[in-house]
Amino acid sequence: MNSRKPPRKKNLSAMKMLGVQLATARRAAGLTQRALAERLMLDEETIASIEQERRPLKPDLAALLDELLGTKGLLSAGVENLPEIDQFPMWAELYVQHEREAIALSWYDATVLPGLLQTEAYARAVLRERVPAYDEDEVETRTAARIERQEILHRKVPPTLSFIVWEPVLYLGIGGRKAQLEQLRHLRTVAELPGLALQFLPMRSPHHAGLDGPFILLETPDHQHLAYTESQRGSQWVSCPDELSFLARKYAMLRTQALTTQDSRSLLDRLLGEQ
Repeated sequence: MNSRKPPRKKNLSAMKMLGVQLATARRAAGLTQRALAERLMLDEETIASIEQERRPLKPDLAALLDELLGTKGLLSAGVENLPEIDQFPMWAELYVQHEREAIALSWYDATVLPGLLQTEAYARAVLRERVPAYDEDEVETRTAARIERQEILHRKVPPTLSFIVWEPVLYLGIGGRKAQLEQLRHLRTVAELPGLALQFLPMRSPHHAGLDGPFILLETPDHQHLAYTESQRGSQWVSCPDELSFLARKYAMLRTQALTTQDSRSLLDRLLGEQ
């Protein structure tokens, strides 16, 4: 994850105002968080998260709340006038939270392997390449956190997961030959997990819908569709329907341009056989 963060003071003040307004209106209506959530057929945690600035208030929900709580468009106006940066905070902690809760996740990468697929040695090597460098304690802390995130792959009911990786990533010697071989074996094992699709976009493919860089699509338990992108200058949440549609169509095109899951497993078998 890129560690660049937006200005926290501005971000939190805007989200906090909406959270306080919602909590005040809810209490004035004599409702608990649970009672309000039940009326809206949502999880209680959704209401709590909005009031505590951990989740953005979306326009459609704001309209329902205005009607139910009699706030006369106050919440909708607040959402409409949020600066774009405030509609979804960009720091990595929030991404990890949504990744943990996601019921579906689609991830395209063309620079390194997705964090959810990295071995410990590979993750450590990637983090050691950061400029400016992390100290060794920070490298170990971040490596452990990255590996811990992978528990979602092995849940009794895991999310639906799709990964598309540009083939040249497989040939990077990150961490040395031993780490590279271990990583290839790990990918071959992960490729057999139920509900997980791993595909590689061939290096020689004449078509490439991902030239603008990596991105991640998520679906939350309450069926919000979100996207997350990263660049050298930082990370960005995308919640605008038009932008989400744009990225979803890109991902769909990438899936047609990539090798099938079976052919992707065969590519890994071939690479492992050449070692």
